[in-house]
Formats: sequence, C-alpha cells, structure tokens
Amino acid sequence: MSRGRSGHRTARPKSIETAKEHDISDPRINDRIRVPQVRLVGPNGEQVGIVKIDEALRLAGEVDLDLVEVAPMANPPVAKLMDFGKYKYEAALKAREARKNQVNTVIKEIKLRPKIDPHDYATKKGHVVRFLTAGDKVKVTIMFRGREQSRPELGYRLLQRLAQDVSELGFVESAPKQDGRNMIMVLGPTKKKADARAEQRRKREDAKVGPGEDGAVSTDTVSTDDLSADDVSADAQTPEVAQA
Repeated sequence: MSRGRSGHRTARPKSIETAKEHDISDPRINDRIRVPQVRLVGPNGEQVGIVKIDEALRLAGEVDLDLVEVAPMANPPVAKLMDFGKYKYEAALKAREARKNQVNTVIKEIKLRPKIDPHDYATKKGHVVRFLTAGDKVKVTIMFRGREQSRPELGYRLLQRLAQDVSELGFVESAPKQDGRNMIMVLGPTKKKADARAEQRRKREDAKVGPGEDGAVSTDTVSTDDLSADDVSADAQTPEVAQA
C-alpha cells in the first residue's frame, strides 16, 4: 500500500504484486502468456504446430501439464507442454551439482631463505607436496636479506632443486624471476583439482572400509583342544624378567 496525493492509502498496481510472486528469470507460463498464438511443442518434443493460445491452454489442461513459453523472441513464440514444478526442481538440482563440482583456483605460498637448513627444507617441501597433491598451485618465494641479494644464483638453484624434488606432482608454471628482494616461482599441479578431490574422497572411503572385502579384519583362532599338553604348558610359561 502507498499514499496518494490526498494522503489516503492506495493499492499497489497488480503488476508489482505479480512480479513479486514470480521470479523475473522464470519463463511465462499458462495465463501469463499474453500472445494470440504460439508454436506448440508436445511433452515429448513432438511438433504440434501453430495454435491459438486458448487452444494451447485447453490442451495443457487435458494432459494436466503447464504451458511454458520456452522461446519468447520467436515469431510466434514457442511454448511447450511440461510439468513446470518438476522442471524447476530438476534445474535446481543441476545448478547445485554444478556449484558442488565448481573448482576455484587456489594459490598457496611458501617462503624460503636461500641458506635454508636441511630440516626446514624438508618441512617446506612437505607442504609443497601436500598442496600439489590437493590440486593447488604453489607460489614459492625466496627471500634475500642483506648481502644475500648479491647472490641470486643461490635462490635460483634452490628453486630448481625444489622443482626437481616435486616433479612427479607438479611442474614449473612460472619460471624463477627476480622481484625486488625476492625471487618467485610458481608450481602447477599435474592433477586437476577435481581429480585430486575425487582421489582423496576414494582414499577416505577405502580407509573407512578397512582391509578385507567386508571391512572386517580376519583373525585365526586356535582352540586349546587342538594343542598338546606340552604346547599348552609351554605357552603358559612366563619368561623371567632380568633385573637391572
């Protein structure tokens, strides 16, 4: 409701209320199709031909389906007989599945010093391996300080060594280049993100199942009836613990 010039409340136009009831992106259906005639398509894709809108609505009512305008810009517009509720539901499922499978490019960053010690290098390399395995790109940055800036070959050799160590999982997407006090290299994963996720999902499922076909760990049990008296007594003996 809104107020007119006289101050009294006036009803909103029906067009505004109708627009709120229907999504703007939705096609026009049934009585909302305001054209004299349409090119009608049957529920199985068969071509019915050009019919008057009243006739098309009558046919839709006979088969308990909706008349949906699928090509409004055609001359005349094309309308199809379908279950519009089912159509929207299936379209929503497809959109949700597409969003689930959508992969965003992620760039991880690892920073190294040109004179990094072996233990720290192994740790940093482990991070790079984990990122590449997950299908992410890795930006490797060598940070130079002080006199290290006069020895850029140290950083270059370190980046080459790292690229060689992880060559089975990634490749050099951007070769090492100097950027001020830093030297930067970008590694790309050999596996796509979607493939890496699928493989990780399979590994998690296999880990839940465990060994064996049915997930049960088989153990062999032996009854004491199958053992001789000497075997039983031998098993029952407890070895002495040496005193310090």
